[in-house]
Parts: sequence; structure tokens; C-alpha cells
Amino acid sequence: MKQIKAYIHQIRTAQVVQALADAGFRNLALLDVKGTLKPLSDNERYYSPEGIGLLIGEVRLELVCEDHEADAVTAIIRTHAQIGPQVSGWVYVSPLEQALPIGGEPPAAPTS
Repeated sequence: MKQIKAYIHQIRTAQVVQALADAGFRNLALLDVKGTLKPLSDNERYYSPEGIGLLIGEVRLELVCEDHEADAVTAIIRTHAQIGPQVSGWVYVSPLEQALPIGGEPPAAPTS
């Protein structure tokens, strides 16, 4: 399995989420974060009161998928989060060792 995290501009969130849902990827998380992407306008600029400097509002999108789905997911995110020719965010793909449900039946023990 793969864990995918993407940092995108807030104004592209709806398009990315809809494109992922249309492709069957509906189990995802969205978090509002402050980051250092290049601001699209002066309205996005935010100076941190902690003295960190210029930040903007971003969205961190996270989802888990099967290994063979990772290329499709990253392509959807990169296509629908793009704003103009500059870098519009980042997508990170990491291996995921295990995903376990909370509640329900416990996973079956391996048999040999």
C-alpha cells in the first residue's frame, strides 16, 4: 500500500477532491495548514506571528491506496491542482506497511 500526501492551494481543493471521487477514491483526509507555497495573490499572504515569515493557507490532502493505484492518484492530483506554469504544490508518496480497521472484526490470523 501507499500513503499519498499532497500540499495544494486552497482554491484547487474542490477540483482535486471531485476528480479523485470521480475516479473512485473517496476515503481521504483534508487538513488546513500554513505553508510556504508561492502565493497566487496578495490575499494569500500571511505573516506568522511567531516570526516564521511569509506563509500562505494550504490544504494537506492525505489518502491511502494500493500500490498499483499510486500513479493514477498522483496524476489526478498533479493535473487538477496545477495553477499556471509554476510549481503549484507537492505530492509525496510513501510506502505503508499496514492499515488496520478500528472496530469490527479483527484481521484473520495468518495460516500456514
